Amino acid sequence: MSCAAQASEAYARLFGSALPERIGVALSGGGDSTALLLLTREALPGVKLFAATVDHRLREESATEAAQAGALCQSLDIPHEILPWEGWAGEGNLQDAARSARRSLLSDWAERHQISHVTLGHTREDQAETVLLRLARGSGVDGLSAMAPVRVGQGVHWLRPLLDIGREALRDYLREKDVAWVDDPSNDDERYDRVKARSMAKELARLGLTPDRLVRTAAQMAMARDALNDGAAAYLGRARVDKGDVLMPNPHQFPTPRELLLRAFAHALCWVSSAVYRPRYESLTGLLDGMEEGKAATLHGCRITSEGTVWRVAREYAAVSQLATPPAALWDKRWQFHGPTPPSGTHLAALGAVGLAECENWRDSGLPRASLMASPALWQGERLLSAPLAGRPEGWTARLCHGAEHLVSTLRHD
Repeated sequence: MSCAAQASEAYARLFGSALPERIGVALSGGGDSTALLLLTREALPGVKLFAATVDHRLREESATEAAQAGALCQSLDIPHEILPWEGWAGEGNLQDAARSARRSLLSDWAERHQISHVTLGHTREDQAETVLLRLARGSGVDGLSAMAPVRVGQGVHWLRPLLDIGREALRDYLREKDVAWVDDPSNDDERYDRVKARSMAKELARLGLTPDRLVRTAAQMAMARDALNDGAAAYLGRARVDKGDVLMPNPHQFPTPRELLLRAFAHALCWVSSAVYRPRYESLTGLLDGMEEGKAATLHGCRITSEGTVWRVAREYAAVSQLATPPAALWDKRWQFHGPTPPSGTHLAALGAVGLAECENWRDSGLPRASLMASPALWQGERLLSAPLAGRPEGWTARLCHGAEHLVSTLRHD
């Protein structure tokens, strides 16, 4: 089957007949993403395409290469934007920092252009390399499931329509189209783990660990992950949301396999903290061990306490104590204020102990003191104007952007 036919089938699986009006393409200028741009344009002729190139500024040639990507887009009448990365301080893991910055820059770009779906050029070999790298790190079922065709994060649907297509097939496609691409020399730098995994491919193939078999392993692990998530979602379905806190059933009340408990609690922690990634396995198991002994705990920006038949997962005040946003913005990525137009000079911030002291009827809310301290409040300088969850609304309300049904549905589709 040709690359074009495979890409068309992949998009049909991703969208069905419900095509978005706009799709973004993450275009590095390399062979994979250049082929992605052309294949997406060919497969989805009725969709308006936008492209963006992240210039990491790590090589002298990067600006020229980004401009070349822009020239290709101009020839195809596709709007293009270069997104410069200026945040690297030379410390920490460069690849992790670059990956995080890339996602952040692309998600901001997508939001500006009202793009809900962004395509990425990961290939079959990328999938196989990811399985190898995660195996080396001791990953379990989730890690070995590797990359999903679609994942939601930072307000964007990230799509990978090329996961079933090999790199060389994509380059053959570009040669047929007489379209040039850029080869990044860092892809041959064996200081990076992914390049090491790539260079070992021939030796591993002699053992039967071909890219096709590794990809098949990832698919089988993904099925196992989905089954485990369904079991965890069934347990999580017994939970309820209490003004932003998640009240989980005490596992002693509903005996459940430990793996399902770990998944359910990890997901609850991420839901409350709006975190993209789960806490580390060791931290999570330590949390459950301590809770089973009756100890309160903090993890992942959350505070977890036992209330008899339920365990409360609440936002930790220390995690939001310095967070301030404009009144119209989402606070802590999940709270929205509604009410009259606020006075000038106002902002949303955590209620804290000082604000709570001004709420005489806070006990009537039914929420613990610690939960209310981490709840959103409207401030004008140091003056408290509104604390809806603590019984002092003053005409405003604070609403979660997602309800309890979202808590369970996102786990089933994680």
